[in-house]
Amino acid sequence: MLNALEVVTTVVVGLMVGVEFSVAFVMNRILDALPEDSRQLGHAHGGRMLGALMPFWYMGSLVLSAIWAVAGWHHPGAGLVVTAAGLLILSVLMSVLLLVPINNRNKTWTPENRPADWKKQLRRWERYHYLRVAVIIAAFTLLVAALA
Repeated sequence: MLNALEVVTTVVVGLMVGVEFSVAFVMNRILDALPEDSRQLGHAHGGRMLGALMPFWYMGSLVLSAIWAVAGWHHPGAGLVVTAAGLLILSVLMSVLLLVPINNRNKTWTPENRPADWKKQLRRWERYHYLRVAVIIAAFTLLVAALA
């Protein structure tokens, strides 16, 4: 049963990393290449869509990692799993404190109501997002290492 939990947790976290990596290095570049109104509308739509999904994915990843850490406490790699869970806690805190407030504003913007500094706010979100991606990549790497 522990093996199944390890695999499921690693796959769930790995897919989350893939989505967030894609947002950072693919989707944002595509949206930024669009004309200004389309660019802003695309970012707003992405914020609404992913903003509804990602909290469940982040919390689910954290819960699965915590269960793995407890269930595998006396197995090799437990320290790696605990550290990964700690990094996932950090990613949730980063999301709630840094990224979600910007996203909550962004997802309501239209070309008619967006603030004058909307591009600056999106760049700030991107900087925080790059850092969060690094944190979840580190967590994923630790989970993969714990499988060995």
